[in-house]
Amino acid sequence: MANPAILTVDDDPAVSRAVARDMRRRYGERYRVVRASSGSEALEALREIKLRGEQTALLVADYRMPQMNGIQFLEAAMDLFPRARRVLLTAYADTDAAINAINVVDLDHYLLKPWNPPEENLYPVVDALLEAWLTAPDASTSQVRVVGHRWSAPSYKVRDFLARNLVPYRWFLADDAEGARLLSAAGVTEAAVPLVVTGEGKSLVQPSEAELAASVGLTVTPAADFYDLIVVGAGPAGLGAAVYGASEGLRTVLVERRATGGQAGQSSRIENYLGFPDGVSGSQLTERARRQALKFGAELLSAREVVALENIGSTRVVRFADGSRIAAHSVVLATGVSYRMLDVPGCADLTGRGVFYGSASTEAINCADEEVYIVGGANSAGQAAVHFARFAKRVNILIRSADLRRSMSQYLVDQIEAIENIAVHPFTEVCRGEGADHLERLWLRDAQTGDTRAVDTSWLFIFIGAEPRTDWLDGVVVRDARGFVLTGPDLLTAGQRPPGWNLPRDPFHLECSVPGVFAAGDVRADSVKRVASAVGEGAMAVSLVHRYLEAQ
Repeated sequence: MANPAILTVDDDPAVSRAVARDMRRRYGERYRVVRASSGSEALEALREIKLRGEQTALLVADYRMPQMNGIQFLEAAMDLFPRARRVLLTAYADTDAAINAINVVDLDHYLLKPWNPPEENLYPVVDALLEAWLTAPDASTSQVRVVGHRWSAPSYKVRDFLARNLVPYRWFLADDAEGARLLSAAGVTEAAVPLVVTGEGKSLVQPSEAELAASVGLTVTPAADFYDLIVVGAGPAGLGAAVYGASEGLRTVLVERRATGGQAGQSSRIENYLGFPDGVSGSQLTERARRQALKFGAELLSAREVVALENIGSTRVVRFADGSRIAAHSVVLATGVSYRMLDVPGCADLTGRGVFYGSASTEAINCADEEVYIVGGANSAGQAAVHFARFAKRVNILIRSADLRRSMSQYLVDQIEAIENIAVHPFTEVCRGEGADHLERLWLRDAQTGDTRAVDTSWLFIFIGAEPRTDWLDGVVVRDARGFVLTGPDLLTAGQRPPGWNLPRDPFHLECSVPGVFAAGDVRADSVKRVASAVGEGAMAVSLVHRYLEAQ
C-alpha cells in the first residue's frame, strides 16, 4: 500500500511550494506529500486517494483562500478522512478565526506564517500530530463489531465501555440482516448477545470488561511487579499524577477500573478549563492527557479493579479483583466519585434500558426528536443538557431547588436559558419509573405541593450526588463519614497525628493516614470539584511523593 498522504493546500504559489518543500524534507520517506492550489482541487485529490483505498494522515490548509477558505475545506475534508489531523495556516490578524475553527472542524493546531525556522516552529507540531494519528486505531482496518438488542443493558454496557475507551466500533441490531449474519457466523443465537467480533475476527460472547479490553488492544497486564508510583484511577487527577510522575523519572503505572477520563471524560464540552477558550470535550482532553502520559513512559492498565491496599514495611501493595497484585514505594489515590443511584421504584431494573447514569454519549443520537429527562443541577447535568438539546425534541432538567444558579456555573446557566428546547423544572423529583423491556414512563412529584404526574419518555439521565466508593480502603486509611479520604491537616486532632502514624513529621498536605499514600481530586475530603483543581492536585501529589521518597 502507498505511503499515507500529507496534503497541503494554499493559493499562494510561493507559500505552497515552501510548505511542500519543508514537509518533504522531513517526512518524504514515510509519507506522500500532495499539494493543491485551491480547496476544490484539494478535495478532488482527497477523493482520488479515498477511491484508491489509501490513507491521509495530515491536512494543512491556508485560511485565506478564494471561493473556499481553509475552514470550509477542512470541514468538507472531514467527511472523507475524519481521522486525518487538521492544521490551519494563518496570519497573525486571523488568529481569532483559527480559534473559532477549533469548534467548527475540531482543529488540532493552527500555525502562524511565516514559521521559520521549521525545526522550531513547524516540525515539533507535525511530529506530535503524526504520532497521534499513528497511535489512533483505524476504524476501516481494525474495526470492532458489536451485535446486540436495542434495549439490552449488557449490550449498552459493552458499547459504553468501547466508546469511553475511544475504541471505534460498528453497532448491529441482532434482528437486522448483517447482525443475524454475524451471529450465524459465530454460531450463537440472539439470546447470547452481546456478541463482539474483533478486527481480527475473534468472537466474544457476553465478554467481561477485562476480556473485552484485552481483545481490543488495551493493556490489562502489568509489565513489572514493582514501581516507584502506582496511581489508582485515571480521571483528571490520576492522569495529571501519571503525566508528572512519569515525566519526572518515576516508574509509574496508572490503573483504571473502567475508562480513562472518569466523569470528566464523559462531558460533551468543558468550557471553563484553562487554555481552551472555546471549550474542549471530555474525550478530547482525556485522549490528549492519555497520550501525554504514555509519551513520558507511564504504563496504563485498563479494566483492572483494585480491591485492597496493604502496607508491608515501606512497601505499598495494591491487590486486584483477580487475586494478582503489584507493589510500589508510593501510591496516589485518584478514584474520583460515582453518581449516586436514584433510589425510586422501577429505575434500578431499567438501568441501561432507558435509565442511564452520566451522559451516556453513545445514546445521544438515538434521542432524536424525543423527550429527554435529566435529573441533577450541577455542571455535569448542564453540559449534558446542552449536548442532548442538539438531538432531542426537548430536554427537561429536573431539580429540587428553585433554580440552577445554586449549583451550576453561570456560563452554563446562560447557555441553557438561551436554548429554546431546554426546559428547567424546579422543585421536581422522579418518584417512579415504568416500562416493560425499557423505560416508557416516569412519574414526577412536585416537591412543594406533593402532586404527581406521569410523562411518557424512554430517556432518563441521572447526575445526582457524589459517592467516593472507597469501601475497599476500610481499616487502611482514615476517611470521613461519607467515605471521602482525609489528608494532611485534616488528619490532625487537637494537634495529634493519626493512629498508627510512625514518622516524626506531620502528614504532607495531600498525604493520607498511611505514609507514602496520597489522595488527589474528588476522592479527597473537601476538595474543589473541578477538572482544573483535580489536575493540579495530581501534579502536587507527585511533588509530595518526591519529598516522601527523598526522606526514606
